[in-house]
Amino acid sequence: MKIVHVIASIDPKNGGLQAVAMRIAAAQGALGLDVHIITYGNAAVNAQVMEIGRSIPGFSEIHWHILPDAGRMEALFCFNGRRMLREVLKQASFMHIHGVWEPFLLYASKRARAEKIPYCICPAGMLDHWSLEQKSWKKKIALRLCYKGMLNDAAFLHLLNVDEAKAVEPLDFKAPNRIIPNGVFAEEFDPLPPAGLFRSRIGIPPDRRYVLFLSRLHVKKGLDILARAFAEIGQTHPDVDLVVAGPPGGAEGDFISLVRQFGIEKRVYLTGPLYGQVKTEAMVDAACFCLPSRQEGFSMAITEALACAIPVVITDQCHFPEVATADAGIVVPLDSVKVAEALTAILKDRARAQSMGQNGRRLVLEKFTWPAIADKTLQNYRLSALEAAASGRRRPTDLAGLPT
Repeated sequence: MKIVHVIASIDPKNGGLQAVAMRIAAAQGALGLDVHIITYGNAAVNAQVMEIGRSIPGFSEIHWHILPDAGRMEALFCFNGRRMLREVLKQASFMHIHGVWEPFLLYASKRARAEKIPYCICPAGMLDHWSLEQKSWKKKIALRLCYKGMLNDAAFLHLLNVDEAKAVEPLDFKAPNRIIPNGVFAEEFDPLPPAGLFRSRIGIPPDRRYVLFLSRLHVKKGLDILARAFAEIGQTHPDVDLVVAGPPGGAEGDFISLVRQFGIEKRVYLTGPLYGQVKTEAMVDAACFCLPSRQEGFSMAITEALACAIPVVITDQCHFPEVATADAGIVVPLDSVKVAEALTAILKDRARAQSMGQNGRRLVLEKFTWPAIADKTLQNYRLSALEAAASGRRRPTDLAGLPT
């Protein structure tokens, strides 16, 4: 049973989409399936991905097909990518596309249709209201010319939560919606590293606490909201610092300007991106995790923070209502005052914060794990492929062994 995942770039600096693709593939590989990933990435990215993968169960089962970084012509026409697709898709049973707005993904869908191979698409929040408003005229033209056909012909749209499904409905795609969330491997968070390692690494004294932001430094992640909220709580919590971790995303300059404007630069640590064990250590040492995002699909950073048993403060635009339901943190509107109030509530009550952390860890390890999610993807592959074959839109594929 051959599953092919396609993603335009596997570079970890691009966000959670890359982490999700490799973990779904690894979980499927652990089930004994023949799993492949086709993507672009240079030698340094390849080495980084392989290093990250050392701690991921089933990662060694993935067959990797990493093309050199695409120049302008390759990014547009995907000559090498199309050749790789033709080769790897031979005898494939299903293709899983991660993302939307990339020519390589469009070519992948066309190749799948030509070979009558069923495929699904995971938009990962790229089709919700906020995302479509960014460069909106380009996306409207792209949808009309070609991407709507790619989405319409999918066996299903792999959506991450109920809110994303509601956001997609007005676009009236023909493909059915299937909700499959993100998750964690329990093995990556059990046991957790001892406390104090990250604090020692960056020089935060033992008598100080910190709020952790961990994500790409992009405007949609709400760094401006975070700066204002932290400045608001600074005087009432003089023992609390702010750690901002993540690769550059264009918003770092404005964030630094706000930090200086508010006079809190001595209490803000910018660490750059964190991966693997170091990232887990940073979460374990945090008093609270905060992601005041303007848009998320299903944040890997939030999920991993919950698995590390720390309380979280997130906005309702993170589309993770289970946080509030499980009392694993506080969900607030997209407003710096509300974020500051939520941070204060957690920081002033350590017993409640500890309880929230345990609630969050239990929530994730019981309901959001990659083996269960992989099983759900396979069930949907089988169902959609059988439906498509019955309708004559796709050829029957070797679905033997897939769960019913």
